Amino acid sequence: MFESVETLLTEHDELQEQLADPALHSDPARSKKVNRRYAELSRIIAAYRQWQQLESDLAAAQEMAAEDASFAEEVPGITDDLAVAEERLRRLLIPRDPNDGRDVIMEIKMGEGGAESALFAADLLRMYLHYAESKKWKTEIIEQTSSDLGGIKDVQLAIKGSSSDPAQGVWAHLKYEGGVHRVQRVPATESQGRIHTSAAGVLVFPEVDEPEEVEISPNDLKIDVYRSSGPGGQSVNTTDSAVRITHLPTGIVVAMQNEKSQLQNREAGMRVLRARVLARQQEEIDAAASVVRKSQIRTMDRSERIRTYNFPENRIADHRTGYKAYNLDGVMNGALEPVIESCIAADEEARLLELGGAAE
Repeated sequence: MFESVETLLTEHDELQEQLADPALHSDPARSKKVNRRYAELSRIIAAYRQWQQLESDLAAAQEMAAEDASFAEEVPGITDDLAVAEERLRRLLIPRDPNDGRDVIMEIKMGEGGAESALFAADLLRMYLHYAESKKWKTEIIEQTSSDLGGIKDVQLAIKGSSSDPAQGVWAHLKYEGGVHRVQRVPATESQGRIHTSAAGVLVFPEVDEPEEVEISPNDLKIDVYRSSGPGGQSVNTTDSAVRITHLPTGIVVAMQNEKSQLQNREAGMRVLRARVLARQQEEIDAAASVVRKSQIRTMDRSERIRTYNFPENRIADHRTGYKAYNLDGVMNGALEPVIESCIAADEEARLLELGGAAE
């Protein structure tokens, strides 16, 4: 059992040698990749050694049980610990999403529901900012378009992690957030106290580590410049500082106007564009790999309703995993971890089933 770990032990030793080489750290992109893989393998190796130790302990206890009753008493406990260690190692050996260690760019957009949807989009932004703070992640609002009542029409948010371990990566946690988020509550503008249903959309993209990682030819870009506008459509700048970038091969369009200079908006736009192109490439890979595609809780369908936030009942419900809790007030303040953990667990279960089926 777990014979494949022997190969990983060799790779782990090789990575350790690379990390000791000062030349590696002169290449930040390569250094980041090596550190991520080393951290991922370190978790597997630690779990493997724990499993080996428990197997050895169990064999010794069973051998000594006939001579000493105290050893016989230890056998059930060691057996239980061994089963837990075996399951943990099995899960760690599930092929990991290669993007798990990446940072992300998240987009939140108002949807059905008018002004109430824009207010809910602002609530979702605050929820993710609080969640990122609880994880000690750094956040940066790249672009934001506000509504007249203090809501948000759309916002683009960069979230950066601090761990080299892919299991603790930003993408590893937030990739499940893409889809339609539905809210049920009494809007502040509702005089009759009626509950309204509205929605906001969330898109999540893994951020590109280095610009060279995603090849985008200047000839494939159409760049338009125009004047920035405020919530009511009025011009807020006397120069053409806003930028719209169209990637002709994919049709992806990115518009930026938050920064004061055209150059800054262009740089921000290219940052988002590279993330979207990377995500498009990953979609194509997933579509070709049916096992991966079937096992993912994360959806590529931007119209799928993934979660409902019911304020009158203080209830949060994830429709993909069946998760339900009555602590919506806490979730909106950033206590999102149990919801996300339910997605991670469901994804792991699906992947294990697919791997089991593929092995038969």
